[in-house]
Amino acid sequence: MNAQRPVQGRKVNFIQAVNMAMDEAMAADSRVILLGEDIADAQGGGVFTATKGLSAKYGTDRVRSTPIAEQAIVGAAVGAAIAGYRPVAEIMLMNFITVAMDQVVNHAAKLRFMSGGQTHVPLTIRTATGAGAGFGGQHSDMLEAWFAHVPGLKVATASNPADAKGLLLSCIEDNDPCIFIENTLAYGTTGPAPPPGYRVKLGCAATPRVGRDVSVIAYGPAVLHALAVAEKLEPEGVSVEVLDLRTIAPFDEDAVLASVSRTRRAVVVHEAVRKFGVGAEISATIHENLFGVLKAPVQRVGSAYSPVPFSPALEKLFLYSRDQIEAAIRKTMES
Repeated sequence: MNAQRPVQGRKVNFIQAVNMAMDEAMAADSRVILLGEDIADAQGGGVFTATKGLSAKYGTDRVRSTPIAEQAIVGAAVGAAIAGYRPVAEIMLMNFITVAMDQVVNHAAKLRFMSGGQTHVPLTIRTATGAGAGFGGQHSDMLEAWFAHVPGLKVATASNPADAKGLLLSCIEDNDPCIFIENTLAYGTTGPAPPPGYRVKLGCAATPRVGRDVSVIAYGPAVLHALAVAEKLEPEGVSVEVLDLRTIAPFDEDAVLASVSRTRRAVVVHEAVRKFGVGAEISATIHENLFGVLKAPVQRVGSAYSPVPFSPALEKLFLYSRDQIEAAIRKTMES
């Protein structure tokens, strides 16, 4: 694990960081190949340009544009992984991965177990999603809880460009299948450039803000919203600690419990709908382990239990908000 930190002064955005990770992985290991719709330069380097320049550099044998066929993309990637490659399959939008659920859940996630540990599937699936841009209900769902519920899969997402590169490299180098989630509204987010070799270990949370009164546990863009709320509340004497999970499955249970055991209050935040979400599992884990320590019940913040609306006004009402995060923090402080 490389302990270097991002380079201060030089900035990159989220898409550039993702591109850097794949470039570095392909340069280091000829077994790393990319598959996905329109990902070669002749087709624009991907719908979000995350793979731009890579087919020109490594050739179309290693950066392959595919038909619009998610089952074929993931199925071919699973086969390539079994054969010794380290494929990175791009599923353009997370909703489209539902077409390939059989390949993901019944093949990629289970082959190591069904072979007695003899067959690994070093596959990474990159997929983008997120509400707030008017993409509609079939292009915006956060489905991380589905995959976190499947033994054999690892699920990761980043809140900043440096971690995006570090997490994606760790996914590509892992011997088990990983789902790497990219938030479309976060693609333009900029941050310090990660140095060559920078990695983020899967299963390890970060603490971008230390506090004493309440722990806010989040991942992806929700981390930035939590940090903004924490800064707003600081003048009032409310000290908020923010944990960035980075890996959703397996999540860093030790870091979560250590933080909450100090603050004795917790709020879990995610963009996915609140009901049956990742926040419920984290909340249950906290209550089961720290029930006698807590000063207040764990609060959960998520989006409404509804398909993502296309109407901008309704989409805004659907999405979780900083006001809701603040209200949840204040509620825990009332106890």
